[in-house]
Formats: sequence, structure tokens, C-alpha cells
Amino acid sequence: MRYLWILLGWLILQGSLFSAPPQFAPVLPGKILDFPQDAGAHPDYRIEWWYVTGWLETPAGKPLGFQITFFRVATQADQDNPSHFAPKQLIVAHAALSDPAIGKLQHDQKVVREGFDLAYARTGDTDVRLDDWFLVREADGRYHTQIEAEDFTLAFSLTPSQPLMLQGENGFSRKGPRMEQASYYYSEPHLQVNGTISRQGKAMPVTGSAWLDREWSSEYLDPDAAGWDWISSSLDDGSALMAFQIRGKDGGTIWAHAILRDASGQIRTFAPDQVSFHPERTWHSTRTQTDYPVATRIRTGETEWQITPLMDDQELDSRRSSGAVYWEGAVTLTRDGKPAGRGYMELTGYVKPLSM
Repeated sequence: MRYLWILLGWLILQGSLFSAPPQFAPVLPGKILDFPQDAGAHPDYRIEWWYVTGWLETPAGKPLGFQITFFRVATQADQDNPSHFAPKQLIVAHAALSDPAIGKLQHDQKVVREGFDLAYARTGDTDVRLDDWFLVREADGRYHTQIEAEDFTLAFSLTPSQPLMLQGENGFSRKGPRMEQASYYYSEPHLQVNGTISRQGKAMPVTGSAWLDREWSSEYLDPDAAGWDWISSSLDDGSALMAFQIRGKDGGTIWAHAILRDASGQIRTFAPDQVSFHPERTWHSTRTQTDYPVATRIRTGETEWQITPLMDDQELDSRRSSGAVYWEGAVTLTRDGKPAGRGYMELTGYVKPLSM
């Protein structure tokens, strides 16, 4: 909590730093993503994130889910101000662990302004840090991350086993009916995870599979949007699926999209009218009095996917950092009734519409 109050104090004390709202770089179709440059930060854009989700297995064969996210957020401060204390960029981080033996999500969060080598998102390649939390990419493509949360510590290496997966149209991902409602977006599915989880001073080796999402944008969602439903899965046959819908405040769908890449690298994309989400069972949170569609049927073209949560209570309260409460958790998938894989689902805007 102290980070938020420190941040708010700086925003008040540095009021003279604010001038005309900064102009952020636009997201335009036709851009060719450049690596490893685009694995690093993009400070000219309003917001971006490094989002890692995955399934783990303990030595006893028990499944766990995990999530690690770093955000870089540009503020309304004058980006040309030379002061080292100017709150130009914020670094926000979330981490969570899903363990059916505990029955609810364990999670932690941090937020602080960028500066003094204590919090940063560097350009050129992935290198983000917030105090003792970090995610860094090596020249060979392997990632290292360590998170020392309140109830657990995660220390993983994430090794690519497949090429990058460009989302949307070669990395230009539409998020609404207007062309400017878009982001640059790519993923790395089927990352091989090795490392340890420590709880109550006891370290335990784990292995597993993870999915990395990289996304950056300067645009808000459609003003009529309430939130989104999103899922990714590294499927058992080596293929990878990502699907989402942007829900409207009226209960309808503003935009939807899906992409399926098979093990040979062949890609099929699905237009908004080819993607639909059909809730089948809800879970009620007694903390927020919110119902989440934790069991969902998704159609992509002629294929039907059944989504089932690892456990129901995977609600994440990030009001001390990003300001939202949402459901985010490990799920299993079937394809046309047959076991297909494991992935992660995110459900936002159910407690209240997201502030865009």
C-alpha cells in the first residue's frame, strides 16, 4: 500500500511538472515488428505489458497455475522534464499463484514510479524491474524471472520451444470497430518452465509450460466497453490458441478475435463474427458480490472449446496498483469434447465497467 501513497504524494507535490497532455505514438497498421528491439520497452506509447501465465507441476504431480505481469504506464507528466524525480513513467507488477490445495488465489502487487535503477522498463530487449521483482530476456531468447511476493517466491527460467506468434494482422491487433482501437501484440506460447516455488521458507522444484504476451498501445478501448474475456492455451498437440471478446456495457459484444496456430506453424485467424463466448456456469465471489462465468464455451469457426477452471476462486484484487478487480486463472480446454490442453483465462469488467 505504501507505494500507492508515495505515488499520489509525488503527483500532488510535482503538480508544476504537468503541462499540456503528452502526445503518444499511434498504433498503425503495416508496422513490421523488429526483434529483439520490440521485446523491450516502448516509452513513446501510453501503456504496455509483459504478461506470463502458465501451468506448473510439483514433484508429487500436483498442478499449479501462475501469473506474472509487469506494466509500464506513461503518466500525464511532461515527458521532457529533466528532473529525476518527475513521475513520467509508472512500473506496476502483479504476481499470483493458483493452488487447489489452498482453494483461493494467492497474489501480490506493487506500483512505483520509474527511476534510480530501482524500477524500470528498458528499451532494446526485455529488462523490467520493480525492486526485487524482475523479468529479463537473454540473447538466446530465454527469460529469467524472480518474484518475492508476500506469501511465495517464484524463480523461473522460461525457454522458448516455438517461434514468436504475431497476433492480429502481423502484430497489429484490432480491439474495436475503429481502426485506431488497436495495439501491437505478439505472443510466445509453449515456453518451457523450470525453477522453484518457495513458501514458508521451503523451496520446491517445479516444471511446466507458459505463455508470454507482449502488448503496447496508446489508445483506450471503445467508450461503450465494459471489459473483456480473454483466453490463451498452449495445446497438447503443439498448437496455440488465443481468443478474446470486448464486451459492451449493454451486454453485447463490441469486438472479438481468435487465432489458432498449429504445430507446423500454419495460422488461421477468425473474424469477429466467427468468435463467440457462451457462459455455462458462474462462480459467485462473496468478497465483491460478483458473478464470473468461470466455465465457458467458446466457438471459433466450426470448432467448439469447453473451458473449465482449475479452481473457481481465482479472483485478483489489484485496487492497490492498477485499480481493478478481475478473475484471472488457470483453465483446461476440450476441443469438440476431447481433452485439448491447458491455458489461462482473464475476465475483466464484471465487478464494474473498467475505467477507460
